[in-house]
Amino acid sequence: MERITMSIDESLAREFDALVARRGYSGRSEAMRDLLRREVEANREGDDKKGSCVANLSYVYDHHQRRLSERLTEAQHAEHDLVIATTHVHLDHANCLESVILKGPTARVRAFAEAIQSERGVRHGHLSIVAVDTGDQHAGLKFRPHHGHMHLIPRS
Repeated sequence: MERITMSIDESLAREFDALVARRGYSGRSEAMRDLLRREVEANREGDDKKGSCVANLSYVYDHHQRRLSERLTEAQHAEHDLVIATTHVHLDHANCLESVILKGPTARVRAFAEAIQSERGVRHGHLSIVAVDTGDQHAGLKFRPHHGHMHLIPRS
């Protein structure tokens, strides 16, 4: 592990310490590693046009919006190779929350998410992406014979 030393003003340090405590980190170092990983990943996502990812798309929508539930389901079926699973939660008499787990080419995942989020009646959408490499984690290890599938290895 490499050590990095940095200086910040006292008020920012106090705010950061409050954040560390509020989020339950064991200390500043773990919180900084988490923040750095998040920023590095966000930067990588912007640069990686041809890579693969796993992702979670969450959104709230008004199920009384004309044919919206049907259009959302049709969109998921049209991209069935990207969609791994969908969880649907009724929040109240009008609003539903869906969380869609996705995997595939990052550009296609983003396009799917943008299409869903732009539907009239969909609000509070958020896409969380984790870049992955595909490969064979079993190579060189003492595991049973490979089953012909690829592993999605999160980039660190």
